[in-house]
Amino acid sequence: MQSFSSMADRNTIEAQMPWEARKNPVTLYGVLAKTTKKFGARDAVSFQITSGPTDKAETVTWQQLHDRSVQTANLFRSLGIGEKDVVAYLMPNCNETLYALMGGAIAGIVNPINPLLEAEQIASILRETGATVLVTLKAFPKTEVAQVAAAAVALAPNVKTVLEVDLNRYLSPPKSWIVPLVRPKNPVEHSATVMDFNKAIAKQNKTLDFADSKEDRVAAYFHTGGTTGMPKVAQHKYSGIIYNGWLGNELLFDETAVLICPLPLFHVFAVHVIFMAVLTAGAHVVFPTPSGYRGDGVFDNFWKLVERWKVTFVITVPTAIAALMQRPIDADVSSLKLAFSGSAPLPVELYNRFEKATGVTLIEGYGLTEATCLVSINPPAGDKKIGSVGVPFPYTDVKILDSVGDQTDARNCDVDDIGEICIANPGVWAGNTYTEAAKNEGLYHEYLGTSYLRTGDLGRLDADGFLWITGRAKDLIIRGGHNIDPAEIEEALAGHEAVAFVGAIGQPDAFAGELPCAYVELVDGAVVTNDELLAYAKEHVQERAAQPKYIEILDELPKTAVGKVFKPELRKRAITRVYNEALVKAELAAEVINVIDSKKRGLVAQIMATESSVNKNAVDAALGEFTRPCEWVDS
Repeated sequence: MQSFSSMADRNTIEAQMPWEARKNPVTLYGVLAKTTKKFGARDAVSFQITSGPTDKAETVTWQQLHDRSVQTANLFRSLGIGEKDVVAYLMPNCNETLYALMGGAIAGIVNPINPLLEAEQIASILRETGATVLVTLKAFPKTEVAQVAAAAVALAPNVKTVLEVDLNRYLSPPKSWIVPLVRPKNPVEHSATVMDFNKAIAKQNKTLDFADSKEDRVAAYFHTGGTTGMPKVAQHKYSGIIYNGWLGNELLFDETAVLICPLPLFHVFAVHVIFMAVLTAGAHVVFPTPSGYRGDGVFDNFWKLVERWKVTFVITVPTAIAALMQRPIDADVSSLKLAFSGSAPLPVELYNRFEKATGVTLIEGYGLTEATCLVSINPPAGDKKIGSVGVPFPYTDVKILDSVGDQTDARNCDVDDIGEICIANPGVWAGNTYTEAAKNEGLYHEYLGTSYLRTGDLGRLDADGFLWITGRAKDLIIRGGHNIDPAEIEEALAGHEAVAFVGAIGQPDAFAGELPCAYVELVDGAVVTNDELLAYAKEHVQERAAQPKYIEILDELPKTAVGKVFKPELRKRAITRVYNEALVKAELAAEVINVIDSKKRGLVAQIMATESSVNKNAVDAALGEFTRPCEWVDS
């Protein structure tokens, strides 16, 4: 591990040699083989299907993970998966998910899919990627993954083989006896061949039956967002995946680390940032329950799980931190060294509360699927700037760019000036980010001969090189790290006969970061209530996470000169409402009197005391639960 405490350290690491000169393995199998040779007998992965601190768990060593990943790759090749063919998995977390991940990327292109999506969305991804093999669950109590998978395969005739994983093998009697008696049925039939995953891989050799890839290539497809219709599918090459793994091993931990990762293995955070770093380092990662943080009892047992596994490194997100801070630290967590938060902005108050309660350093990072993932991080050592997302990683070039008319080259913004965050690094495949060529148009800025990926996020770089996110150029709502396209909400509500215009935005939420809400302008003479529109949205917005939690009817929505709904005004309105509700609930004598658009900080709520005796620290703490900043103003 190298020292990483400042922008200077970052520059020193980068100056040691070019990225290409670091002589990392070219392929994921190369990384796996290298780690297995060094650390084959060490624990690699532990999974427990239930969350109790003494419950049954299955731990595999690096040698066992290697062998089962290779067996899986051989199985996929036997089913016709070549280097350009796609194997998808629709799986919760378990050890087989990792075998499918690694085997798929070794044999061909692996395509993880969110099992919480609707069957139609899953089918559209399967069709877009052309997947011919799908790994999923055998029907199991208290989950509908198998049923949704069957419905999706029925809509994706390109899928020829379905490999089923039976979670029952992780249970002990008497529970394991009961499952066969209550196992649900798949109500939808399809024409694909169905096989037992574990029985099929057990028949395969533990050495590769085929030659590993000789050069860099696309090894993974990850879909973005989770909105109705076809999410965009990002292409990830070996080089970008290996870069993410190298960063974790080089800067954050070594083979002695034990990580707990209750995040889903269909997301780049868990796969590229965490598992690939664990793979590169030869460390040990624990996955508690198939649903991670969503699993029964995980929050209640979390600190005891840390004690059980002697965890040194916690992987989390703001929503999980908020839930953990509502529970006592009822175990010995002295093994903990670091916690890493990502996927969504972290409120300052939540950051402070976590560090005070645990005594553990919390580092916040920034990344995106389109860049394979990692972009920047608040350095684990040295001074941090809370509220920023830290400094760019070595070999990641961040520019704050603005378009200049119709010119090809963009303008580089000055220090502290806001523009679009644009990046170039080994995880960015310029011109080929998405599988669909048309979706790559307009996705890059050219600057001094280099193509920079446009993230859609607005931000600034300060004088010390720290990156600050101030807003989003792209109009997404981010609910607990889950991307929601407001167009889905707007299109659904616009179908109501009384609705003329709709503006959907993310309103601040202390737990999820943002929740979808909508502002509506009615057709002249129409009569409908907010509750009626909420009920209509619940019925017509297909994705549950996108269903608005608040709808307000306005006499007229704010609009631009060309008649487009002006969402910055709606965001200001939502901030004012939500923050004032929080102040009333906390019985604090203060109110938001204005929301301004600061060049350096984005939208900032201005607070005024309504009584001279108000406890300003209490107000700051109450509003610090939200990600948007506040400032006091005189009366």
